[in-house]
This record gives sequence, structure tokens and C-alpha cells, in this order.
Amino acid sequence: MRHPSEHDPDSRSVIDPRNHEVSAAIVRDLGLSDADVDEIIDLFEALRRWRRTSDAQRDASRHHMRLGENDMRAIRYLMSAGRRGSTITSTMLAEHLGLQGSSVTKLLDRLERAGHIRREPHPSDRRALSIVVTDSTRATASSSVGADHLRRFMVAAAMPSEERQVVSRFLTALADLPVVDHAEDAAGE
Repeated sequence: MRHPSEHDPDSRSVIDPRNHEVSAAIVRDLGLSDADVDEIIDLFEALRRWRRTSDAQRDASRHHMRLGENDMRAIRYLMSAGRRGSTITSTMLAEHLGLQGSSVTKLLDRLERAGHIRREPHPSDRRALSIVVTDSTRATASSSVGADHLRRFMVAAAMPSEERQVVSRFLTALADLPVVDHAEDAAGE
């Protein structure tokens, strides 16, 4: 499958607000110049490229470690908690992943069979078990996923503080937009 690139004019035209009935009027009403609109398109193209790259990197890491999406999320959470010295139970993991207890039990059984985690006695609650990532999985994850995270961190660290703050405000504003269920909108008409 061909992915549009930042050099693909069709990719840009799809997100150009001047090519859409609803947003073309807003561009005029806001008094945005063509240069302003082109900068905004560049910004959204950069976000699209980042999302594709991030998805591809995540998929490559999961493939390398032979893990599903929730499996990888569980390993990352367990490793982070372990570095902080926190003890994690299956209930805590279920809450973090937003899964039912039975689904987490199956996930943990699968990870344990594959040698990624161990269930150990809880240090302060003899009725519970703690979940711990094995040393081999920790080493594999650190050398792959951890190295990728470090590369992204270094890009952010190289930016001046003011630029990081601008990017953070922008991404936070996008993330804070409400999710609109357009199926509900259409049903209400």
C-alpha cells in the first residue's frame, strides 16, 4: 500500500481547508493568508507523518518482541512500575489497561508462558501475587523500545524550552477537543 508523503500534492489537498465547503468559509472569515494556511497544512502533515512513523515503530517493536498491543502496554507499565519500586498486582494492571479481570488473567497467562513475566508472592499481602517482568524481557525491551524512546526524548531535549511549551500547548489543545460521534449527529437529524 502506498502511503502519502509530505511531497504528495494529493495528500496536501485532502487536508487543505480551502478544498472543503465547511472550512473554506472559515479560512476567509479568519482572514488567513495562503501562507498561513500552507503553514497549518505543513503542521498537520507533520502530525500525519509522526503518527505513521510512531505506528510503524510500535508495530516493529511488538513484532520483534512477539507481543500484542495490550501485551506491550502491560510490559511497559510493569517495567515502569518496577523502576519506581512499585509492586503491581493483576487488579492494578487490569485498571491500567482498562480490561476485565478475566482478560488480564489470560494476558498474564500468555506472557508467563512466553517467559515475559513472573508471578511472585506479594511482599505485604499474602493473598495477592505481584507481577514482575523477567530479566530477559527487560533487556530486550530496553534495547529496542527503550532505545526508540530515548531517540524521541533526545529530539525534544534538543528543542528550546519555549518551542517545547508551544508544541505541548498545541498537542494538548488537540487532545482536549471533544470526541464527536457523527453517527449520533446523523441520527438526530
